[in-house]
Amino acid sequence: MTQRAKIDTGGSETEAVEPPVVHRPAGLTSAEVAERVARGEVNDVPLRSSRSTTDIVRANVFTRFNAIIGVLWVIMFFVAPIQDSLFGFVIIANTGIGIVQELRAKKTLDGLAVIGEAKPTVRRDGRAAELSTSEIVLGDLIELGPGDKAVVDGVVAEADSLEIDESLLTGEADPVVKQPGDAVMSGSFVVAGGGAFTATKVGREAYAAQLAEEASRFTLVHSELRSGISTILKYVTWMMIPTAIGLIISQLVVKDNDLKNSIARTVGGIVPMIPEGLVLLTSVAFAIGVIRLGRKQCLVQELPAIEGLARVDVVCLDKTGTLTEGGMDVTALRPLNGSDETYVRKVLGALGESDPRPNASLQAIIDAYPDSVDWRCTESLPFSSARKYSGAAFSEGNGENSTWLLGAPDVLLSADDPTLTEIDHLNEQGLRVLLLARTVHELDSPEVATDARPTALVVLEQRLRPDAAGTLAYFADQNVATKIISGDNAVSVGAVAGKLDMPGAENTVDARQLPTDREEMAKVLDANAVFGRVSPQQKRDMVAALQSHGHTVAMTGDGVNDVLALKDADIGVSMGSGSEATRAVAQIVLLNNSFATLPSVVAEGRRVIGNITRVATLFLTKTVYSVLLAVLVVCSQVEYPFLPRHLTLLSTLTIGVPAFFLALAPNKERAKPNFVRRVMRYAIPGGVIAAAATFTTYLLARHHYSGEGALEAETSAATLTLFLVSMWVLAIIARPYTWWRLTLVATMGGAFLLVLVVPWLQDFFALKLVGTTMPWAAVVIAAAGGALLELSYRWVSRRFPV
Repeated sequence: MTQRAKIDTGGSETEAVEPPVVHRPAGLTSAEVAERVARGEVNDVPLRSSRSTTDIVRANVFTRFNAIIGVLWVIMFFVAPIQDSLFGFVIIANTGIGIVQELRAKKTLDGLAVIGEAKPTVRRDGRAAELSTSEIVLGDLIELGPGDKAVVDGVVAEADSLEIDESLLTGEADPVVKQPGDAVMSGSFVVAGGGAFTATKVGREAYAAQLAEEASRFTLVHSELRSGISTILKYVTWMMIPTAIGLIISQLVVKDNDLKNSIARTVGGIVPMIPEGLVLLTSVAFAIGVIRLGRKQCLVQELPAIEGLARVDVVCLDKTGTLTEGGMDVTALRPLNGSDETYVRKVLGALGESDPRPNASLQAIIDAYPDSVDWRCTESLPFSSARKYSGAAFSEGNGENSTWLLGAPDVLLSADDPTLTEIDHLNEQGLRVLLLARTVHELDSPEVATDARPTALVVLEQRLRPDAAGTLAYFADQNVATKIISGDNAVSVGAVAGKLDMPGAENTVDARQLPTDREEMAKVLDANAVFGRVSPQQKRDMVAALQSHGHTVAMTGDGVNDVLALKDADIGVSMGSGSEATRAVAQIVLLNNSFATLPSVVAEGRRVIGNITRVATLFLTKTVYSVLLAVLVVCSQVEYPFLPRHLTLLSTLTIGVPAFFLALAPNKERAKPNFVRRVMRYAIPGGVIAAAATFTTYLLARHHYSGEGALEAETSAATLTLFLVSMWVLAIIARPYTWWRLTLVATMGGAFLLVLVVPWLQDFFALKLVGTTMPWAAVVIAAAGGALLELSYRWVSRRFPV
């Protein structure tokens, strides 16, 4: 590493003073590492990106509703034929599907997590190597550079203008300058400079252990969808308890019938009240979403991020690394004020050599201008996003000493400097321009940029991502607003956006002119699309301002200047090649570094949430009509019309099978809030109409049929009405129609018809229509129910919009 400690050159004109030799600590030896491993002083916290296999099995098997159904299933084995126990086998199959899908998602997620895992650089035996965080031991010497996150607690051993941001831990916005001996908090990250620190706390003692595990856990919490379903299930449970008790008393005590038949019909009334498949289908939809995104090299670190992206209506993009590729090329060097170009080239070469961790701009300069061997860096000022420039002081080899700054021209120059006019012309072409200026002040002086003498302009061309234009067009088509938020010159950023045909690219704003009031800032953000010269703190403020106007904000980024905004955004999206800090706080990491993957992520979120909202209506309609039928039976003191086999058949054909296909279908509609309200506003009228139509048919059949086999005939007529009304609900939910959705509805109808006409299926399901009067009456009542469904759905849509 080039020596960068400040030294006294003495101003000699005949001989350059060599910087003192600094001996870098060699770190632990292999023997010392082995001793610490033997003592258990290792960073052994398991960083899981997903639930364990045991947790997955437990979560899918040991549920409240599985327990209820399990007890009822055991009872049915003793009192009824196997046909009435089919619901238990369906639950086993559903639970198995849920476990398999989530295990597949776990495998995908764990594999991606290994690819995207941060690997700190650890110095051992005098050599630096990247190691897994789990291989770090107590006392290890860990190197730090811009964007690196401290993965364990420690003490600074080396500091080279080291600035660390601890805002994620302490809330303090300003970076902290660290010197040897200062403490390093795990979870903080480097914003400028470099150095190394010695690990003093590892494993579960380090705060990073908790932070990293929380950031990467595969979880279903903090989700409106999950909390909405939990709320619904809570109310369903409270409705079920009194209704089930009333039904039990009605069927077992009040009615003096065959005990086993009464028990079977009681169970037949309780089982359909449970929307057991809703939770399963939600888990399966999320799991399949993870698998689909995993195939696109997209790591979902927090599962609700899929849901969050479905609700996004504003995407904030960092230009560098998102719309443009990370690399740049120097296209021109323009000396100013009569400067000698050969000398300028030497300065640039020395500046490049002065920074061991160059950013993309400096790397382009390094590639274009080789270092001059006789120049030595005596002091350096690393680049910072907050100040927009870097600097270095040199002993030039001929006895001369000089101090230089390299950074944003509109920051280093006064507003009336004529050079800015030329720079504006370059920025309008989408070029990036850096100013090389000589300063007479010390680098650690607050006035270092004051009166700096412009020496040359370095013109850089940014490489546009070939897929950026298509991605921006996708968001525009999906009514998702895009905002480019960049630290670069606003005119240059606007020109890049213009090349990509981004809507609103002509509306460029210099963020230094943005109002500080949140409400006023939000108005400016809503009216414009491109923002330049944005500071890291401003990025955070802009995200908050957008959120204050009710927007759901996604933020993309790959540099340390994006970390705070990524943390505060509703959804943080990091590039896989981005800094360790950005990957740690982001909910989604694009491991292939392709911005073009983002539309797939948004589409997957919309598919999951939109479809779950759609099929939840089917499940809860069944719950509503089951509860109401039980209440009507109790109040009327009649036999419950259905055996478990009847409702198992109806649930499979009108809910189970269709819901599975509908939940996995494409869906591009942006998710809307108020999940519970959206679902229940259709489920309640649908369930009420289905129950009323079914019970009407049942009462008419009780008056129509008499003698032996009357109950079976009444049940068959009521089942026909309930099936037809349920199919009508399915037909409404399946809209808008496509060929496969029409085929799905028709297939379910055909399957039920098959049961009615095939003798052995009639016997198996105890379904046989008797005569013609009641079957046709059942059809007419169902048709009336369907008409009421259409009217009620349209009325509800107008009366209770969401």
